[in-house]
Amino acid sequence: MIQNHTIMQYFEWHTNGDGNHWNRLKEDAPNLKERGIDAVWIPPVTKADNVANPGYSVYDVYDLGEFDQKGEVRTKYGTKEELKAAIKACHDNDIKVYVDIVMNHKAGADETEVFKVVEVDPENRTKVISEPFDIEGYTKFTFPGRKDKYSQFKWNYTHFNGTDYDHRTEKTGVYKILGENKDWNENVDDEKGNFDYLMFSNIDYKHPDVRKEMIDWGKWLIDELDIDGMRLDAIKHIESYFIRDFVHAMTDHSDKPFYFVGEFWLPDLETNENFLTEADYALDLFDVKLHYNFKEASEKGQGYDLRQLFDKTLVQENPLNAVTFVDNHDSQPGEALESFVKDWFKPLAYASILLRYDGFPVVFYGDYYGIGGEMPIEGKQAMIDTLLFIRKNKAYGLQDDYFDHENVIGWVRRGAKEVENSGCAVIMNSSTEEAQKQMFVGKERRGQVWLDYNNVREDEVIIDDEGNGIFKVNPGSVSVYCQKDF
Repeated sequence: MIQNHTIMQYFEWHTNGDGNHWNRLKEDAPNLKERGIDAVWIPPVTKADNVANPGYSVYDVYDLGEFDQKGEVRTKYGTKEELKAAIKACHDNDIKVYVDIVMNHKAGADETEVFKVVEVDPENRTKVISEPFDIEGYTKFTFPGRKDKYSQFKWNYTHFNGTDYDHRTEKTGVYKILGENKDWNENVDDEKGNFDYLMFSNIDYKHPDVRKEMIDWGKWLIDELDIDGMRLDAIKHIESYFIRDFVHAMTDHSDKPFYFVGEFWLPDLETNENFLTEADYALDLFDVKLHYNFKEASEKGQGYDLRQLFDKTLVQENPLNAVTFVDNHDSQPGEALESFVKDWFKPLAYASILLRYDGFPVVFYGDYYGIGGEMPIEGKQAMIDTLLFIRKNKAYGLQDDYFDHENVIGWVRRGAKEVENSGCAVIMNSSTEEAQKQMFVGKERRGQVWLDYNNVREDEVIIDDEGNGIFKVNPGSVSVYCQKDF
């Protein structure tokens, strides 16, 4: 039987740091599967520079909550054994597990060391603004708590090409490390002249020992956790050919199909396509442009032309490599890439990723269970559960688009023979007035009664002899009509 698949990003930036997140995932796995979730993207599993960090300030990639380092054995989310138990529970419920992989930088070094740098303009990293000079940088990683278990590799300044803090003068800046074959990596995003450097101690993927160590680590992680894929963080800052080599090495190493999605945070289709070309189209990318289209539509309301909702998006131009999403941990309020989609548009946006033919959609934990922190936001579980049910049971078959009005658009999924009573008609409306649209669902459906499974309207739509229905929608809303089968 054919089946639609859906990922859940199983964390938000303010996920409870009590060390029980892996335990919660373990308990939640059966519920997730029942709701229609087939894969979870979990947060970084590696030890950060402090236990409260969500995991993006990476300290030791071989410490999964096993060693007493940085003040705790556990990570923010729990211990290594609890992580393994959560992964097993997911697998027992036929849910794949994709781990967030942070390979751009390291933080929380064990010792400082002195080395030579030049300072560069933070807004143009190709512009040197100082003569060479010595700094005392936090670039020596010896991992004393791990005592060489799993890897004897020790990091020092030669393994990085940039850092941001001089301990000797207590000054911050963007400091390019000097040395043999030292420079920014070339095949990275060209924002700020060269966007190789992002934060902390920036890993130098021109260094052959670094490339080997990180590929060896990736293989170890696959074997240690029995994971099904990886989400690669901040890849526009990492040498694209290393990403290509890393993906191929992991795919070859795994004894089962292995999935990759990369975060290339730039809403420019051509740049995304260039990266995919350099990486041999060996991974998928998040559709950042679609996210920003959702944001713009939510802010402009009736002033946004919904016919443009998918313009210049990955899912429109490269559907086989597009991972669609509404929001995530970075776009949520108060975070680095804040660009949160307004609440009224969330049902329309989720319908747009969950009920269409193309794209591999992600449900955000913060949208589903709610966002914590100083600006808490309630979850929208009931709304998302309804759309997940429709995706799992109804949204199949060929797709006909009705993008013929600037404020009222729709599409029909014709249904698949393998899924009984499948098919749906989606209509969304960004105007302040009720609207309707005639859409063709198939002559074989004449006389059928269709209802709004999104539970917004109570209309009964009778399909006419030509196979058409008149589908109505409330202002600023979305309705999803399906054949009445109860």
